[in-house]
Amino acid sequence: MSLRQYIPNAITCCNLISGCFSILFSFSGMPVMASVMIFAAGLFDFFDGFTARLLNAHSPIGGDLDSLSDVVSFGVAPGFIMYHVMCSGMVEPIWPLGEISLFACFAFLLPVFSAVRLAKFNVDTRQTTSFIGLPTPPMAIFMASLPLAFWQLELLDQPVLNPYLCLGIVILFSVMMVCNLHFFSFKMKSVSWKGNEVRWIFLIIAIVGFAVFRFVALPFILLAYILMSVLFYKG
Repeated sequence: MSLRQYIPNAITCCNLISGCFSILFSFSGMPVMASVMIFAAGLFDFFDGFTARLLNAHSPIGGDLDSLSDVVSFGVAPGFIMYHVMCSGMVEPIWPLGEISLFACFAFLLPVFSAVRLAKFNVDTRQTTSFIGLPTPPMAIFMASLPLAFWQLELLDQPVLNPYLCLGIVILFSVMMVCNLHFFSFKMKSVSWKGNEVRWIFLIIAIVGFAVFRFVALPFILLAYILMSVLFYKG
């Protein structure tokens, strides 16, 4: 195996390390930094695939390593972030066990369903130009965007979201990851408008929304991705 074939795997490992740091920051009561590390993991996740295609360095080990890294960065790490968000929305712990809220542990449905989603993806040959079920990175970015939005609004660690609403969000995103709905990817055969209308409209919405509202726009951008996929994308 030549050296160039190790480069994508090294970038994938950076994705995994970013996920580990996200979990560490969540444990340390630093949800904003935990969210930032998920965005870093997303960048590494993009560039490992891009580099593998550029160098023609695909390998079965690389595919398995990517999935294992994604379970941590886009499953376990956002689960801990949502646990923090749910606890922040409680006046007092629901179902307390020492300092732990057992109710908030429902957030760990996210890593469970993320693992199922990635396992299905690995054996499904249909997901080449689109996704069947919500991919794990958009789910993780949605969860990571919540502390960033609260931080911008100076509402961090305040009871912003009702914990039962958070539970509904967790269940909704968990189901979407394993459902049979089609979600568009950004693997375009060409950059022309025709055939890529949904993708270009979403990109325009995302760029304008973030430019105007910054981090507050992020959860709504992810919701726009979901709605546009479900309502307008034909797969």
